[in-house]
Amino acid sequence: MPGFELFGDIERKHLNDVLDNGVLMRYGFEGMRKGHWKAKELEAALCGRMQVKHAQLVSSGTAALTVALASAGVGAGDEVIMPVFTFVASFESLMAVGAVPVLVDIDETLTLDPAAVEKAITPRTRVVMPVHMCGSSAQLRELKAICEKHNLLLLEDACQAIGGTYEGKPLGSYGDMGCFSFDYVKTITCGEGGAVITNNPEYAKHADHYSDHGHDHSGNDRGAEQHPFLGYNYRISELHAAVGLAQLSRLDDFLEVQKKNYTVLRQALETIPEVIFRKVPEGAEENYSFLSFFLPDEATTRKGHKALGEAGVDGCFYWYDNNWHYIKKWEHLKQLKSLGKMPQEIVDGMRDYDKSDFPASDAIIGRTVSVLVKLSWSEEQLRERAEKMVKAIRGAIG
Repeated sequence: MPGFELFGDIERKHLNDVLDNGVLMRYGFEGMRKGHWKAKELEAALCGRMQVKHAQLVSSGTAALTVALASAGVGAGDEVIMPVFTFVASFESLMAVGAVPVLVDIDETLTLDPAAVEKAITPRTRVVMPVHMCGSSAQLRELKAICEKHNLLLLEDACQAIGGTYEGKPLGSYGDMGCFSFDYVKTITCGEGGAVITNNPEYAKHADHYSDHGHDHSGNDRGAEQHPFLGYNYRISELHAAVGLAQLSRLDDFLEVQKKNYTVLRQALETIPEVIFRKVPEGAEENYSFLSFFLPDEATTRKGHKALGEAGVDGCFYWYDNNWHYIKKWEHLKQLKSLGKMPQEIVDGMRDYDKSDFPASDAIIGRTVSVLVKLSWSEEQLRERAEKMVKAIRGAIG
Protein backbone atom coordinates (compact mmCIF):
# COMPACT_ATOMS: atom_id res chain seq x y z
CA MET A 1 0.00 0.00 0.00
CA PRO A 2 -0.38 2.29 -1.83
CA GLY A 3 -0.61 1.20 -5.45
CA PHE A 4 1.09 4.33 -6.78
CA GLU A 5 4.38 2.89 -5.51
CA LEU A 6 4.39 0.45 -8.40
CA PHE A 7 3.01 2.44 -11.34
CA GLY A 8 4.22 0.95 -14.61
CA ASP A 9 3.59 0.06 -18.23
CA ILE A 10 0.05 -1.27 -17.68
CA GLU A 11 -1.15 2.04 -16.25
CA ARG A 12 0.56 3.95 -19.08
CA LYS A 13 -1.07 1.77 -21.73
CA HIS A 14 -4.59 2.31 -20.41
CA LEU A 15 -3.99 6.05 -19.98
CA ASN A 16 -2.62 6.34 -23.51
CA ASP A 17 -5.71 4.57 -24.85
CA VAL A 18 -7.82 7.38 -23.41
CA LEU A 19 -5.50 10.16 -24.54
CA ASP A 20 -5.30 8.73 -28.06
CA ASN A 21 -9.07 8.74 -28.52
CA GLY A 22 -9.46 12.04 -26.69
CA VAL A 23 -12.65 11.19 -24.77
CA LEU A 24 -12.08 11.87 -21.09
CA MET A 25 -15.74 11.66 -20.01
CA ARG A 26 -17.24 8.29 -19.17
CA TYR A 27 -20.60 9.01 -20.85
CA GLY A 28 -21.43 9.90 -24.45
CA PHE A 29 -19.17 10.64 -27.44
CA GLU A 30 -19.65 7.13 -28.81
CA GLY A 31 -18.36 8.01 -32.27
CA MET A 32 -15.01 9.26 -31.00
CA ARG A 33 -14.14 6.49 -28.56
CA LYS A 34 -12.78 3.83 -30.89
CA GLY A 35 -14.32 1.24 -28.60
CA HIS A 36 -12.70 2.45 -25.40
CA TRP A 37 -14.94 2.53 -22.31
CA LYS A 38 -12.55 2.38 -19.36
CA ALA A 39 -15.15 3.05 -16.65
CA LYS A 40 -17.45 0.33 -17.98
CA GLU A 41 -14.51 -2.08 -18.21
CA LEU A 42 -13.49 -1.33 -14.63
CA GLU A 43 -17.05 -1.78 -13.36
CA ALA A 44 -17.23 -5.19 -15.06
CA ALA A 45 -13.86 -6.16 -13.63
CA LEU A 46 -14.96 -5.08 -10.14
CA CYS A 47 -18.09 -7.21 -10.41
CA GLY A 48 -15.95 -10.22 -11.22
CA ARG A 49 -13.37 -9.57 -8.54
CA MET A 50 -15.91 -8.72 -5.82
CA GLN A 51 -18.35 -11.51 -6.75
CA VAL A 52 -21.29 -9.15 -7.15
CA LYS A 53 -23.79 -8.33 -9.88
CA HIS A 54 -23.42 -4.55 -9.94
CA ALA A 55 -20.68 -1.94 -9.55
CA GLN A 56 -20.95 1.83 -9.96
CA LEU A 57 -17.81 3.94 -10.24
CA VAL A 58 -17.84 7.40 -8.69
CA SER A 59 -15.39 10.19 -8.00
CA SER A 60 -14.24 9.19 -4.49
CA GLY A 61 -14.84 6.90 -1.55
CA THR A 62 -16.81 9.69 0.12
CA ALA A 63 -18.97 9.94 -3.00
CA ALA A 64 -19.43 6.17 -2.93
CA LEU A 65 -20.83 6.26 0.60
CA THR A 66 -23.09 9.22 -0.23
CA VAL A 67 -24.39 7.56 -3.40
CA ALA A 68 -24.93 4.24 -1.60
CA LEU A 69 -26.98 5.86 1.15
CA ALA A 70 -29.06 7.91 -1.27
CA SER A 71 -29.58 4.88 -3.53
CA ALA A 72 -31.10 2.96 -0.61
CA GLY A 73 -33.45 5.84 0.22
CA VAL A 74 -31.63 6.94 3.37
CA GLY A 75 -32.31 10.59 4.08
CA ALA A 76 -33.44 13.31 6.45
CA GLY A 77 -33.55 12.23 10.08
CA ASP A 78 -32.61 8.59 9.48
CA GLU A 79 -30.02 7.28 11.91
CA VAL A 80 -26.86 5.53 10.76
CA ILE A 81 -24.81 3.63 13.34
CA MET A 82 -21.08 3.99 12.76
CA PRO A 83 -17.85 3.61 14.77
CA VAL A 84 -15.99 6.29 16.69
CA PHE A 85 -12.80 5.18 14.90
CA THR A 86 -13.00 5.83 11.15
CA PHE A 87 -12.17 8.54 8.64
CA VAL A 88 -14.22 11.74 8.75
CA ALA A 89 -15.75 10.89 5.34
CA SER A 90 -17.93 8.29 7.04
CA PHE A 91 -20.03 10.88 8.86
CA GLU A 92 -19.62 13.54 6.16
CA SER A 93 -21.28 11.29 3.59
CA LEU A 94 -24.31 10.41 5.68
CA MET A 95 -24.81 13.99 6.84
CA ALA A 96 -24.73 15.04 3.17
CA VAL A 97 -28.00 13.16 2.65
CA GLY A 98 -29.49 14.55 5.87
CA ALA A 99 -28.97 11.43 7.97
CA VAL A 100 -27.86 11.49 11.60
CA PRO A 101 -24.61 9.80 12.66
CA VAL A 102 -24.91 7.64 15.77
CA LEU A 103 -21.40 6.92 17.01
CA VAL A 104 -20.70 3.79 19.05
CA ASP A 105 -17.74 1.95 20.53
CA ILE A 106 -15.25 -0.27 18.77
CA ASP A 107 -13.71 -3.47 20.10
CA GLU A 108 -10.26 -5.00 19.63
CA THR A 109 -10.98 -5.64 15.96
CA LEU A 110 -10.65 -1.81 15.71
CA THR A 111 -14.13 -1.90 14.16
CA LEU A 112 -17.74 -1.78 15.37
CA ASP A 113 -18.55 -3.59 18.61
CA PRO A 114 -21.74 -5.58 17.83
CA ALA A 115 -22.96 -5.25 21.42
CA ALA A 116 -22.67 -1.47 21.22
CA VAL A 117 -24.55 -1.48 17.92
CA GLU A 118 -27.45 -3.45 19.41
CA LYS A 119 -27.77 -0.98 22.28
CA ALA A 120 -27.80 2.03 19.94
CA ILE A 121 -30.76 0.96 17.78
CA THR A 122 -33.85 3.18 17.92
CA PRO A 123 -37.03 3.39 15.80
CA ARG A 124 -35.16 5.88 13.59
CA THR A 125 -32.24 3.58 12.81
CA ARG A 126 -31.97 2.68 9.12
CA VAL A 127 -28.35 1.60 8.58
CA VAL A 128 -25.47 -0.12 10.33
CA MET A 129 -22.22 0.99 8.72
CA PRO A 130 -19.16 -1.02 9.78
CA VAL A 131 -15.85 0.49 8.68
CA HIS A 132 -13.15 -2.09 7.92
CA MET A 133 -10.37 0.05 9.32
CA CYS A 134 -6.71 -0.50 8.49
CA GLY A 135 -7.44 -3.38 6.13
CA SER A 136 -9.32 -5.83 8.35
CA SER A 137 -12.93 -6.89 8.75
CA ALA A 138 -15.59 -6.04 11.26
CA GLN A 139 -17.51 -8.92 12.86
CA LEU A 140 -19.83 -9.14 9.90
CA ARG A 141 -21.72 -12.30 10.85
CA GLU A 142 -22.86 -10.75 14.13
CA LEU A 143 -23.64 -7.40 12.52
CA LYS A 144 -25.62 -9.00 9.72
CA ALA A 145 -27.69 -10.93 12.28
CA ILE A 146 -28.47 -7.66 14.06
CA CYS A 147 -29.51 -6.04 10.78
CA GLU A 148 -31.75 -8.95 9.85
CA LYS A 149 -33.34 -8.93 13.31
CA HIS A 150 -34.17 -5.21 13.11
CA ASN A 151 -34.68 -4.92 9.32
CA LEU A 152 -31.70 -2.60 8.84
CA LEU A 153 -29.37 -2.00 5.91
CA LEU A 154 -25.82 -3.32 6.30
CA LEU A 155 -23.52 -0.93 4.43
CA GLU A 156 -19.83 -1.86 4.43
CA ASP A 157 -17.33 0.97 4.32
CA ALA A 158 -14.46 -1.04 2.83
CA CYS A 159 -12.55 2.02 1.65
CA GLN A 160 -9.37 0.90 3.45
CA ALA A 161 -9.82 -2.82 2.99
CA ILE A 162 -9.98 -3.84 -0.67
CA GLY A 163 -8.58 -7.36 -1.01
CA GLY A 164 -9.57 -8.41 2.49
CA THR A 165 -12.10 -11.22 2.94
CA TYR A 166 -14.67 -12.54 5.40
CA GLU A 167 -15.86 -16.15 5.28
CA GLY A 168 -14.41 -16.40 1.79
CA LYS A 169 -16.27 -13.35 0.48
CA PRO A 170 -14.52 -10.14 -0.55
CA LEU A 171 -15.01 -7.33 1.96
CA GLY A 172 -17.70 -5.03 0.62
CA SER A 173 -19.76 -7.90 -0.78
CA TYR A 174 -21.08 -9.36 2.48
CA GLY A 175 -23.67 -6.69 3.27
CA ASP A 176 -26.40 -5.05 1.22
CA MET A 177 -23.92 -2.61 -0.29
CA GLY A 178 -20.19 -1.99 -0.10
CA CYS A 179 -18.02 1.03 -0.83
CA PHE A 180 -14.39 1.45 -1.87
CA SER A 181 -11.99 4.35 -2.18
CA PHE A 182 -9.39 4.50 -4.93
CA ASP A 183 -7.67 7.68 -3.83
CA TYR A 184 -3.94 8.23 -4.13
CA VAL A 185 -2.92 6.38 -0.97
CA LYS A 186 -5.13 3.29 -1.22
CA THR A 187 -3.99 -0.25 -2.02
CA ILE A 188 -5.13 0.32 -5.59
CA THR A 189 -5.62 3.83 -6.86
CA CYS A 190 -7.30 5.76 -9.64
CA GLY A 191 -5.64 8.96 -8.38
CA GLU A 192 -9.14 9.86 -7.20
CA GLY A 193 -12.13 7.54 -7.38
CA GLY A 194 -14.45 5.16 -5.61
CA ALA A 195 -17.07 2.50 -6.21
CA VAL A 196 -20.35 1.15 -4.89
CA ILE A 197 -21.03 -2.58 -5.21
CA THR A 198 -24.28 -4.46 -4.60
CA ASN A 199 -26.41 -7.40 -5.68
CA ASN A 200 -29.59 -5.32 -5.39
CA PRO A 201 -30.72 -4.20 -8.88
CA GLU A 202 -32.80 -1.29 -7.56
CA TYR A 203 -29.91 0.13 -5.56
CA ALA A 204 -27.65 -0.33 -8.60
CA LYS A 205 -30.06 1.54 -10.88
CA HIS A 206 -30.40 4.35 -8.37
CA ALA A 207 -26.62 4.62 -7.98
CA ASP A 208 -26.17 4.77 -11.76
CA HIS A 209 -28.69 7.61 -12.07
CA TYR A 210 -27.95 9.53 -8.86
CA SER A 211 -24.20 9.79 -9.53
CA ASP A 212 -24.85 11.53 -12.87
CA HIS A 213 -27.37 14.30 -12.12
CA GLY A 214 -30.26 11.82 -12.15
CA HIS A 215 -29.75 10.86 -15.82
CA ASP A 216 -31.51 7.59 -16.59
CA HIS A 217 -28.90 6.65 -19.25
CA SER A 218 -31.54 5.39 -21.65
CA GLY A 219 -30.56 4.93 -25.28
CA ASN A 220 -27.56 6.51 -26.99
CA ASP A 221 -28.71 10.15 -27.06
CA ARG A 222 -27.51 11.81 -23.87
CA GLY A 223 -29.51 14.94 -24.66
CA ALA A 224 -32.76 12.94 -24.72
CA GLU A 225 -32.21 11.18 -21.40
CA GLN A 226 -34.82 11.63 -18.69
CA HIS A 227 -34.36 12.63 -15.05
CA PRO A 228 -36.54 10.40 -12.85
CA PHE A 229 -35.16 12.09 -9.72
CA LEU A 230 -32.62 14.66 -8.58
CA GLY A 231 -29.00 13.64 -8.60
CA TYR A 232 -25.55 15.13 -8.31
CA ASN A 233 -22.26 14.96 -10.17
CA TYR A 234 -20.21 12.16 -8.66
CA ARG A 235 -18.84 10.93 -12.01
CA ILE A 236 -15.40 9.43 -12.47
CA SER A 237 -13.39 10.36 -15.55
CA GLU A 238 -12.05 7.92 -18.12
CA LEU A 239 -8.49 8.90 -17.17
CA HIS A 240 -9.05 7.94 -13.54
CA ALA A 241 -10.86 4.75 -14.54
CA ALA A 242 -7.98 3.82 -16.85
CA VAL A 243 -5.52 3.93 -13.96
CA GLY A 244 -7.89 1.92 -11.78
CA LEU A 245 -8.41 -0.72 -14.45
CA ALA A 246 -4.67 -1.31 -14.60
CA GLN A 247 -4.32 -1.31 -10.82
CA LEU A 248 -7.16 -3.78 -10.26
CA SER A 249 -5.45 -6.23 -12.61
CA ARG A 250 -2.42 -6.05 -10.28
CA LEU A 251 -4.27 -6.34 -6.97
CA ASP A 252 -3.23 -9.92 -6.28
CA ASP A 253 0.41 -9.01 -6.82
CA PHE A 254 0.09 -6.04 -4.46
CA LEU A 255 -1.58 -8.18 -1.79
CA GLU A 256 1.15 -10.80 -2.05
CA VAL A 257 3.85 -8.18 -1.45
CA GLN A 258 1.88 -6.59 1.40
CA LYS A 259 1.41 -9.94 3.12
CA LYS A 260 5.10 -10.79 2.80
CA ASN A 261 6.22 -7.44 4.23
CA TYR A 262 3.54 -7.49 6.94
CA THR A 263 4.64 -10.98 8.00
CA VAL A 264 8.29 -9.95 8.37
CA LEU A 265 7.36 -7.00 10.60
CA ARG A 266 4.86 -8.99 12.63
CA GLN A 267 7.27 -11.86 13.26
CA ALA A 268 9.82 -9.36 14.49
CA LEU A 269 7.37 -7.78 16.95
CA GLU A 270 6.13 -11.18 18.10
CA THR A 271 9.46 -11.53 19.94
CA ILE A 272 8.21 -8.86 22.39
CA PRO A 273 5.77 -10.46 24.90
CA GLU A 274 4.05 -7.17 25.73
CA VAL A 275 2.96 -6.58 22.12
CA ILE A 276 -0.58 -7.80 21.33
CA PHE A 277 -1.95 -7.64 17.80
CA ARG A 278 -5.39 -6.40 16.72
CA LYS A 279 -8.09 -9.04 16.68
CA VAL A 280 -9.03 -10.40 13.26
CA PRO A 281 -12.49 -12.01 13.33
CA GLU A 282 -12.68 -15.76 12.83
CA GLY A 283 -13.04 -16.48 9.12
CA ALA A 284 -11.55 -13.14 8.07
CA GLU A 285 -8.28 -12.29 6.36
CA GLU A 286 -6.71 -8.85 6.32
CA ASN A 287 -5.43 -7.16 3.20
CA TYR A 288 -2.20 -6.54 5.14
CA SER A 289 -2.05 -2.82 4.39
CA PHE A 290 -1.40 -1.98 8.06
CA LEU A 291 0.17 -3.82 10.98
CA SER A 292 -1.82 -2.73 14.04
CA PHE A 293 -0.84 -3.66 17.59
CA PHE A 294 -1.50 -2.78 21.22
CA LEU A 295 1.00 -1.86 23.91
CA PRO A 296 0.31 -2.27 27.65
CA ASP A 297 -1.01 1.23 28.41
CA GLU A 298 -1.41 4.72 26.97
CA ALA A 299 1.82 6.10 28.42
CA THR A 300 3.89 3.24 27.00
CA THR A 301 2.13 3.56 23.63
CA ARG A 302 2.87 7.27 23.41
CA LYS A 303 6.48 6.56 24.28
CA GLY A 304 6.65 3.75 21.73
CA HIS A 305 5.13 5.85 18.94
CA LYS A 306 7.59 8.66 19.65
CA ALA A 307 10.49 6.20 19.68
CA LEU A 308 9.46 4.78 16.32
CA GLY A 309 9.48 8.26 14.81
CA GLU A 310 12.86 9.10 16.33
CA ALA A 311 14.23 5.84 14.90
CA GLY A 312 13.21 6.91 11.41
CA VAL A 313 10.31 4.46 11.08
CA ASP A 314 7.89 6.48 8.98
CA GLY A 315 4.22 5.69 8.38
CA CYS A 316 3.42 4.99 12.06
CA PHE A 317 0.08 6.23 13.37
CA TYR A 318 -1.07 6.90 16.92
CA TRP A 319 -4.78 7.33 16.19
CA TYR A 320 -5.73 8.61 19.63
CA ASP A 321 -4.30 12.05 18.77
CA ASN A 322 -5.18 11.94 15.07
CA ASN A 323 -7.38 14.77 13.75
CA TRP A 324 -9.06 12.76 11.00
CA HIS A 325 -9.70 9.33 12.44
CA TYR A 326 -10.90 9.40 16.06
CA ILE A 327 -13.82 11.17 17.71
CA LYS A 328 -11.60 12.88 20.26
CA LYS A 329 -10.56 15.51 17.68
CA TRP A 330 -13.80 15.83 15.69
CA GLU A 331 -14.77 19.27 16.98
CA HIS A 332 -16.43 20.19 13.68
CA LEU A 333 -18.80 17.23 14.08
CA LYS A 334 -19.44 17.72 17.77
CA GLN A 335 -20.27 21.40 17.31
CA LEU A 336 -22.01 20.94 13.93
CA LYS A 337 -19.79 23.50 12.22
CA SER A 338 -20.84 24.06 8.62
CA LEU A 339 -20.59 26.79 6.01
CA GLY A 340 -24.36 26.83 5.66
CA LYS A 341 -27.34 26.17 7.86
CA MET A 342 -27.30 22.62 9.18
CA PRO A 343 -30.47 20.63 8.32
CA GLN A 344 -32.85 20.75 11.25
CA GLU A 345 -33.23 16.95 11.24
CA ILE A 346 -29.54 16.63 12.02
CA VAL A 347 -29.62 19.39 14.66
CA ASP A 348 -32.59 17.78 16.37
CA GLY A 349 -31.32 14.22 16.07
CA MET A 350 -27.64 14.60 17.01
CA ARG A 351 -26.50 13.53 20.44
CA ASP A 352 -24.27 15.92 22.35
CA TYR A 353 -20.93 14.27 21.67
CA ASP A 354 -19.14 17.04 23.55
CA LYS A 355 -20.67 15.46 26.66
CA SER A 356 -20.37 11.82 25.54
CA ASP A 357 -17.62 9.55 26.72
CA PHE A 358 -16.34 6.40 25.05
CA PRO A 359 -14.03 4.89 27.69
CA ALA A 360 -14.00 1.42 26.08
CA SER A 361 -12.82 2.84 22.76
CA ASP A 362 -10.38 5.22 24.48
CA ALA A 363 -8.81 2.25 26.26
CA ILE A 364 -8.28 0.51 22.91
CA ILE A 365 -7.21 3.41 20.69
CA GLY A 366 -5.02 4.85 23.44
CA ARG A 367 -2.93 1.66 23.26
CA THR A 368 -2.93 1.25 19.46
CA VAL A 369 -0.16 1.87 16.96
CA SER A 370 -0.69 1.15 13.26
CA VAL A 371 2.23 0.84 10.87
CA LEU A 372 1.74 1.32 7.13
CA VAL A 373 2.96 -1.60 5.02
CA LYS A 374 4.58 -0.40 1.80
CA LEU A 375 5.00 -2.22 -1.48
CA SER A 376 8.29 -0.66 -2.54
CA TRP A 377 10.61 -1.69 0.30
CA SER A 378 13.71 -3.62 -0.66
CA GLU A 379 14.65 -6.68 1.38
CA GLU A 380 17.34 -4.63 3.11
CA GLN A 381 14.95 -1.79 3.91
CA LEU A 382 12.41 -4.26 5.30
CA ARG A 383 15.00 -5.97 7.50
CA GLU A 384 16.32 -2.64 8.80
CA ARG A 385 12.78 -1.46 9.49
CA ALA A 386 11.96 -4.57 11.49
CA GLU A 387 15.14 -4.19 13.56
CA LYS A 388 14.43 -0.50 14.26
CA MET A 389 10.83 -1.25 15.28
CA VAL A 390 11.85 -3.95 17.73
CA LYS A 391 14.55 -1.77 19.27
CA ALA A 392 12.19 1.22 19.60
CA ILE A 393 9.35 -0.76 21.17
CA ARG A 394 11.65 -2.66 23.55
CA GLY A 395 13.10 0.66 24.65
CA ALA A 396 9.66 2.14 25.25
CA ILE A 397 8.53 -0.82 27.33
CA GLY A 398 11.77 -0.68 29.38
